[in-house]
This record gives sequence, structure tokens and C-alpha cells, in this order.
Amino acid sequence: MVSTEKLAPLLENLMESLPESYSVVDREMITHAYHFAEAAHAGQKRASGEPYITHCVAVAMILAEMSVQPIVVVAALLHDTVEDTSVTLADIRREFGDEVAKLVDGVTKLTKLPHVSRADGIGDNGMEFEEPADQARKDRRRDLVNETLRKTFLAMGEDIRVVLIKLADRLHNMRTLGYLPEPKRKRIAQETMDIFAPLANRLGIWQIKWELEDLSFRYINPEKYREIAQNLAETRVERERQMKEIIERLQKIVKDASISAQITGRSKHIYSIYRKMMDKQKPFEQVRDIRGVRLIVPDIPSCYAVLGIIHTHWRPMPSEFDDYIAAPKDNFYQSLHTAVIYDDGRPLEVQIRTPEMDENAEFGIAAHWRYKEKGPRDEQYEQRINWLKKLMDWRQDVEDANEFVDGMKTDVFQDRVYVFTPRGDIIDLPAGSTPIDFAYHVHTEIGNRCRGAKINGKLVTLDYVLKTGDQVEILAAKRGGPSRDWLNPNLGLVRTQRARSKIRAWFKHQNREQNLSQGKVIIERELRRLGLLNLDIDKLATDFDYRSTDDFYVAIGTGDLSLGHVINTISENLKKETDVLAVKPAAPVKEITGNEVAVLGLKGILTTFAKCCHPAPGDQIVGYITRGRGATIHRSDCPNILRMKDRERIVKVTWGEPQNTFPVDIQIKAYDRQGLMGDISNILNNENINLKDIKLNVTHNLATIVLIVEVSDIVQLSRTLTLIENLPNVMEAHRLNPG
Repeated sequence: MVSTEKLAPLLENLMESLPESYSVVDREMITHAYHFAEAAHAGQKRASGEPYITHCVAVAMILAEMSVQPIVVVAALLHDTVEDTSVTLADIRREFGDEVAKLVDGVTKLTKLPHVSRADGIGDNGMEFEEPADQARKDRRRDLVNETLRKTFLAMGEDIRVVLIKLADRLHNMRTLGYLPEPKRKRIAQETMDIFAPLANRLGIWQIKWELEDLSFRYINPEKYREIAQNLAETRVERERQMKEIIERLQKIVKDASISAQITGRSKHIYSIYRKMMDKQKPFEQVRDIRGVRLIVPDIPSCYAVLGIIHTHWRPMPSEFDDYIAAPKDNFYQSLHTAVIYDDGRPLEVQIRTPEMDENAEFGIAAHWRYKEKGPRDEQYEQRINWLKKLMDWRQDVEDANEFVDGMKTDVFQDRVYVFTPRGDIIDLPAGSTPIDFAYHVHTEIGNRCRGAKINGKLVTLDYVLKTGDQVEILAAKRGGPSRDWLNPNLGLVRTQRARSKIRAWFKHQNREQNLSQGKVIIERELRRLGLLNLDIDKLATDFDYRSTDDFYVAIGTGDLSLGHVINTISENLKKETDVLAVKPAAPVKEITGNEVAVLGLKGILTTFAKCCHPAPGDQIVGYITRGRGATIHRSDCPNILRMKDRERIVKVTWGEPQNTFPVDIQIKAYDRQGLMGDISNILNNENINLKDIKLNVTHNLATIVLIVEVSDIVQLSRTLTLIENLPNVMEAHRLNPG
């Protein structure tokens, strides 16, 4: 147990970090919260070995540096008490009031879902938990994480301060991530890059966004991170000398124009440099525009005056100018951006903004709670809250947590495009949206009856990706509803959660028997295409927690359960199943590390893949012992194996680590036309699929094409077959059954 004396400096550091504007009463409340949290977490330690209270104080200090309201700092100190100690929300409410209790509840992780426990390795707060050992536990962990995120985002709709605490909590966890095991580090870093950094960006809190990105990148791609960091360190002295000269030159020029300006060097972050290297396909040495300055001037006229002065002295780069003052970003960010060719012939990036714009850029939506005597800017705050709620207006309709988080990624975290209706109204949509997404945004009925679209007066396909400035006209039928194909992720017809939710709602209102019938047709057709005719549908329905196979079919028919999710699960399940001919094991399966299969009870035996059935990962397989050639691996439903009388030669085998690709036979039937093979080749190229062999037969204008392609798994095969089937003139594409 750590003594109070040893922890006293923590409280002292916290109090020193508080804004001067906090009153004596505020400070007393924060001190009380510290002692309450210290007592609650007594004896608990983080993976680093430090007392757990250090994390609570660190989170509170991050928020104090943002000058948030004192009540947010109080909630930050208490944010893990309900989750990790015996303290209840009622205790928090009694000691600190309803408002603090609501904030703490908003950031408290869910701790109970069916078959989930903290032993499944859920904790990402620095507590010591083991990572799940098997896929089932990993899936349960993912479900719990996503359920918690869903809870947090729903709470965010009621009070944005919940997310401020969540972001500060994640930031400190990322700063101390090095103490956790590597698999956990990578998982949490990827989750941060996918969820929390985009969330900070969407809220305009760049101060947190940049640090989360750099910390995540450090663990996701450590080699590239070290390479860029080392290059920056090697050039730091020269870069600082150059920046000092540039700032002095700018200060003189601006002062001569009688404009007051605060000028600072703007350091490039490691992840942003990496992104620039990837975008331009250049090594670090050739990424020349990593120098930047920021000028903060008193008012908007001064912004444009300074811009003119800079452009007078140095030649501007035309493609690098952005006026975010006249046209703010969708997260209300404002600034002038330009780049000029400096005296040494290298680019210099320049940002020009007012103090208020700078505050909004650093703190984003959090600037509303900056604790100042002048009070909050309610009008701007309301605009931001309404904008955020509008982005998430689908959230109450989505109950599945994984789908909810996917929706956040597509509808909230993505950049935006701005398109026009035929009447000239502006519609704000996530980047990547299609005409169907546009139609559902305008009105649900227009979306349901959408049959085509015109972009800028020209007909386009429904998978057209909208661009800013497009004028969109929807061609709608007088009656009818959406197509189930719209929910097929392989076709790319619908990108937003808002549209998907409305399409599913339409199908839910249809007759149950109709949905059951359609669902059965959809899944059976897909399994037939993939050559998985012997799959146990009843077991599959049970795996998805449906009470009956009929309920499973209905869920697919309504779109509640996506075909893509089903195929992903089938692929994972089939990779684990090997007991297909009830061959009794003779010994444990040997450990495998390479791209091979393991033969039960026989070590180091040569294995080859049968050419008659081309087994691929995800297929159920067996081995057949042949004299002088080791074991030949067949699909379990291969006719040659099923006809085999010499049963003692059949051995149980299991897939090793997945190979990069495996050969699969595909048959395509189509009405022959010019360019057909070119279109098929383009799909294979886009999917990075190698074509090993092709046989083509044309009879009376009917083409039968047999391809041997190398795919990574059943999921990629399903996507490729769908894309080929949607080509003009193609009637069907399916995997050939063995034999």
C-alpha cells in the first residue's frame, strides 16, 4: 500500500496545472475528488508498477491544460472508480452531484455481456489483464469494446464533455502503452488510429489528434516511425537555425507593414510526414515541404493583409492555397493556408489566423468549455452540437455495436463532400457517398424508389462516387422499394450508415415469410457459388445466436445480418474445422509455423495439394498417404476421396499458417461481347488476384470461361465472384465443385 505522503506530490502537481481562473471552491472540490479517487483505487497498480491514481491525475491534468470547466476535471479524477473499484454511481452522485455522475457513467466501460469477463483481456487502461487466447474470446472482446464505444458515442450526443474525458483517458493510455505486451499494444494503437484520432479530428481538437496519431503510428509501424524520427533528429539543428532566420525575416516584414503578429515555427508531426511520403511516393529526403510557420494576427482584415505581404515577397504555389476563413471546414476550423517558394528555393508552408481561430483549431469543440470570465459562446456551441447530432441522426436505429462503430467510421469520421440538388440546395455527405446515399439523405421515399441518377446532367451508375460540386438528380420510380443488392458491401452501392439503416427498415416491414424466403435464397445461392454445399446451416444459425434457422434466414432477408458478416464468420470457422471424415486422431497435431498443412501423428511428412479439387484455406480438408509422395491434400468433399476404398490411408490434417494465395477454379457464364475478358482482368488486377490459367469456349454467342485464380481466402473469393457477376452480359460466376 502506497503512503499518502508518497502520493502528495501528485496532488500538488495537479493543483499547479489548474487554470488561475479556478476559484477556491473549485480547487476544494477537485482536492476532494482526488482524495476520494485515491482511497477508491488504493492498492491498485498499472502495468508500469505505478499506483493507479497516477493515471486519474494525468487525465485530469490533460483536461486542465485545455482549461475546461472544473466539473470536467472532477469527473476525470473519478472516471475509473465505478469501473474498477467498489464505488457505485450512487456514491458519486451523493458526493459530487448528478452532473459529475452522468459524466462518469458516460465514460464507464460496459463490464458485462454474455460470456464476457475482464479475464478476456478487455482492459486497456493500463491494468494487468491477459490477452484472449482463442478466437471466440477475441470476438467477445471486440463485441464488448464496440458496445462500450457505442455507449460512449450515444452519451456524446447528450454531452460532448463525455468524449473530452474519453479522449484524455485514451491519450494518457497511449503515452504509457509501452508497458503492455506487444499484441495488446498493436491492438490498442490500431483502435486509436481508427476511432479516437479521427474523433478528435472531427471535433477539431488538433492538439490531441496529432499526438494520438504519432503515438499510434509508433506501435503500428515501429520501423518507419524510428526511421522518420531519426531523420528528424539528424536534421534538427539545421532546421531550427533555418526556422529562426525565417521567423526573424517575417517579423521584420510584418512590422514594416504596421501589423502586430505572433510568429512561431510549426513542427511537422511524424505521422503527417509519413502520410506525405506515402501520398507523394517519395523518401524522407525528397519530402521538402516539412517547414512551416504560423502567424497569429489581431483580426480577419489583418489575416488577408499579411497574406498579401507574403505573396508579394515570395512566389506562391497556386495549388497550395486554401481559404478556410471564407469557407470554414465542416468542423468549423478557420485559417488561411498557403505555401511559397522561399529564398533557398524550397517550399515554406504558412498558416495565418486570429487568436480565436487558433484557440478553436487547437481545442475544437472543447473551446466552448474554456473557463473564462467572458463566458461561453453559446451560438457557436449550438451550431457545433447540432452539426454533430445531424451527423449521427441514425445512431438510435442501430442496435448492433459492431455495425454502430462501422457507421461512426463511415458517417462521422470521414471527410465530407458537398453536392447540390437540382434546385441548388447544398447537401453535406461523407466522402465516398453514392447517389443512393444522396437519395436517402434527401428523403427516405426518394431513396426507396431510386432507380438511377444523373450527375451534372449525365447518367451515371449507382456506384458512382460523389465529388464536391456535383449536381445530383435522382431518377425515381413511382412505387417500389430498395434492392437487397444495395446492402451487399462488395458492390459499393451504399456507403453511409444512414442509408443502410433506412434500407433495412424497409425490409423489416415486409412480410416475414417473404424475408425468410429471400434470406434462404441469398445464403444458399452464396454457398453454392463458393462450393460450400455441405455446410451445416443449423450450426451456422446457432453460431450467430439465432433461436432457429428460420430466424437466421429472416435476419439475412431483412438485412439485419449482412451477407459479408456471414461469409467472414464461415471463413474463420472453416479454417478451424478439420474433423471431416471422422478419422480418429493418433497423436496431437504438430506445431506449425510455415505455409503448410500439419498431418496428425506424422512429423516432417511431405505434403502436396491435389490438382483435382484445389483445396484452399477455409475448405475442410483431409490427407491421402501415397507411396513415395507423402500426403496429398484433398477437399473433404472431393469425389476422388469419397470413392476411395483404401480408407486406412486417409489421415486427418489441419491448415497451418495461411499461405498468401491458393488456387481456385472459377466458372463464368456470359453472353460474349467485346472487352469481356478485359473487364474480368481489371477486377482480378484490382483485387490483386493472380490468374494462373484460363480456358474459353464460345458456342452460339454463349461464353463459358474457366479460370484458375489464386485467392487469399473465401472472403476474397466471394467478393470477386460478386464483382464479376455484376459485369454486363455475365449471367453467373461460381466456384467449380471438385471433380
